[in-house]
Amino acid sequence: MDTASTLTFYLEEEMRQRAEAGLVNVINRMEAAFASVGIVCLFRGNSDAELLSSVADPGYAMFFMEEPFHERALTMRLAYHYPFWRIEKTAKRWEGSVARADFRPEEVDSEAARRFAAFWRRRLYGQCPAGDEGFIYVPLQGRLLKHRSFQAMSPIDMLAQVIRFEPYRKVVATLHPKEDYTPAELRALEDLSRRFSNLEVTRGDPGEMARDCHYVVTQNSGAALAGFFFGKPAVLFGRIDFHHICANVPDLGVAEAFRMVRNLRPDYDRYLFWFFQEMSINAGREEAEEKILATVRARGWRI
Repeated sequence: MDTASTLTFYLEEEMRQRAEAGLVNVINRMEAAFASVGIVCLFRGNSDAELLSSVADPGYAMFFMEEPFHERALTMRLAYHYPFWRIEKTAKRWEGSVARADFRPEEVDSEAARRFAAFWRRRLYGQCPAGDEGFIYVPLQGRLLKHRSFQAMSPIDMLAQVIRFEPYRKVVATLHPKEDYTPAELRALEDLSRRFSNLEVTRGDPGEMARDCHYVVTQNSGAALAGFFFGKPAVLFGRIDFHHICANVPDLGVAEAFRMVRNLRPDYDRYLFWFFQEMSINAGREEAEEKILATVRARGWRI
């Protein structure tokens, strides 16, 4: 075992204050887990200087969505929905443990998965049943004109490919509510809308869009994961951690991904159970503390 006796959480100011007041459940569970093996939890800010200072600290460091850059540091992040969390050796979702794991549906209990998916579908999206209004849902994120390293192409080029392969269906592209789009990005969207009458650019609720669409196309938006709760297939143009049951353009190419998605019918309930319940930490369950310790040990901490 290591001789480290402390774990320091490096958090932005509001989250740090809430954590110190005992108002962040997952951190409460982590404090209890580490106390059981004699490790005291401390709290600091997450400025560059404070993060860098963790290198000289002999204790462990837990970052929040920041890249852990030394062997005693890990990073925590929400696994899309409370109370599910991940603790990883990387801040990149597409390089994390679940992204690299193999999904084996035959190893997942079908009845437990059915109950889990039904409960969380109601909890997250209410009682409305899935529909199919025939449109292709394209939840846009940011940097529409930039081709980043984890993407097969830029988002604006992705949207053009959707129209190319679905010329007769309505394509609904939604703007992300937390993104500030540049005039150049908005002009590019307007140009596509003028050229293609089946394209609509709008704002909309991701749950409702995922519920009513025919299938989802995105770089790596969590809206595709929402679609799984309604049995909606997805084409991904970027790398992400829920890629296992999608038609992935980086692996298949554009034409093959669009061919595949039309017949893609994975076991969504089993996947959701595996992705959330088995492959993340459910901070609402009594075994959370045991799973926290097992997770950090699997990431290399010798406690």
